[in-house]
Amino acid sequence: MSAEFIKLYPENPEEKKIQHIAQVLRNGGVVIYPTDTVYGMGCDITNQKAIERICQIKGINPKKHNFSFICADLSNISVYTRVISKPVFKMMKKALPGPYTFILEASNEVPRILHSRKKTVGIRVPDHLVPRMLVEELGQPILTTSIVDEDEVIEYNTDPELIYEKYQNLVDVVIDGGYGQNVASTVLDCTQDEVEVLREGLGSLEDIF
Repeated sequence: MSAEFIKLYPENPEEKKIQHIAQVLRNGGVVIYPTDTVYGMGCDITNQKAIERICQIKGINPKKHNFSFICADLSNISVYTRVISKPVFKMMKKALPGPYTFILEASNEVPRILHSRKKTVGIRVPDHLVPRMLVEELGQPILTTSIVDEDEVIEYNTDPELIYEKYQNLVDVVIDGGYGQNVASTVLDCTQDEVEVLREGLGSLEDIF
């Protein structure tokens, strides 16, 4: 059965469509959605079968892969992470919502399958209404992993119709939120005393340091 292809306008996403997609996630579905950077694939972080399905689709070993998930805002991040230092929290408040991924120590509330060997987790609060509204409607974070293209020139697929063609028999919903970016988020490791830049992406370092 082919995935649903659902158009959602980033400026004003339709509430009924958001509710429907959140229910798909609640039922263990896998969804491809736009963010403020590249398109992402995700599921409910508490659904182990859905996480395993994503790992299978992407050829990921869950024990070795560093997972990230999307939160609606900073209010519930403390549930999923251990103590965040004041300087890091100040930086996160400045940076989010935005094209940044913060690597933090995972709390016991993060499902074990999402822990890397370092017991860390990536936190994203994208500057895009669609994924944030999905998280709010679902009531908890959603896993996020980038849609990577095999093209040697373009690393990430930006066209939702082409993404649908490729994944229509693998996922349950592909959201068309218009063309995405082809640059991923800036990744900051905040687990040590000094913040380490693991990847320079769309987010400007000058804006947050």
